[in-house]
Amino acid sequence: MARVRVLSETQRLPGRTVTLAAQDLAARLPRLVLEARRVAGTLAHGIHGRRRAGPGETFWQFRPFSSGEPASRIDWRRSGRDDRLYVREREWEAAHSVHLWIDRSASMAFGSELAMVPKCDRAVVLGLALAESFVEAGERVGMMGQAPPRAVRRIAERFAEILADPRGINLTDMPPRTALAPHDEALIVSDCLSPAEEWDACIEAIAARGARGHVLMIVDPVEESFPFAGQAMLEDPEAGLRLRVGDAASWGAQYRTRIARHRDALEAATRRRGWTLTIHRTDRPASEVALRLMALVQAARSGMGGR
Repeated sequence: MARVRVLSETQRLPGRTVTLAAQDLAARLPRLVLEARRVAGTLAHGIHGRRRAGPGETFWQFRPFSSGEPASRIDWRRSGRDDRLYVREREWEAAHSVHLWIDRSASMAFGSELAMVPKCDRAVVLGLALAESFVEAGERVGMMGQAPPRAVRRIAERFAEILADPRGINLTDMPPRTALAPHDEALIVSDCLSPAEEWDACIEAIAARGARGHVLMIVDPVEESFPFAGQAMLEDPEAGLRLRVGDAASWGAQYRTRIARHRDALEAATRRRGWTLTIHRTDRPASEVALRLMALVQAARSGMGGR
């Protein structure tokens, strides 16, 4: 029979107090950031960026001045360094941003001996890795309700600091119901255990203006197989409720049926809005699902006429 554990609140949410935040940041987040960078390294060719010259505010590169161009485009400070004339180019910026949301509610603290890591750790690693990959590809990435989309270096460290800040802790198990711009994308990383009708309403609100999205559902192997027999004590970490089961094996059949119905409803909710739903088990490598998700993002954009 598989043994399970639930992380304490301070383990799950680094930064309850200044002291605990410092301890957790030193003990956990650097490891998660390093793991995220390792995963991001495997995604280098998973998505094609749009780093090229065009209208925007961010400096991209200097290039030699071409005959026939307006002299007003010449960067005289750079040109003064040698005998050539140079033009300062800015990076092309489309009205397109990725909005990340990482579930850090109580249910994400669950982890069994069948898993590599608890759900919350895997969610953070995947979220940071994907953010890093998107920025490297030229995208702007933000954290829903916590940080506006930006295209800055070392985005994983910046987001890790947000996760470690006790003032920014978000205990809710659902992302903000804020409609995103038509050319934006949502990336939601969660165990999606809230009622399907709540997820349906949440996705409807986020996609109200035409935004696309991807839901990455993190599950522990035990949550799928329910490998228990005999008496068992079930606990709801969100509500603090407990249920003693006399025959866990027979109860498990009903549980698996309900889980299947729940996922079918989630799949329908995402499909209706043109979103994707990806299920990832924590006994599988993080890079595996990250590559799959990047492929889904690329496929979705290709289907939108290169949006």
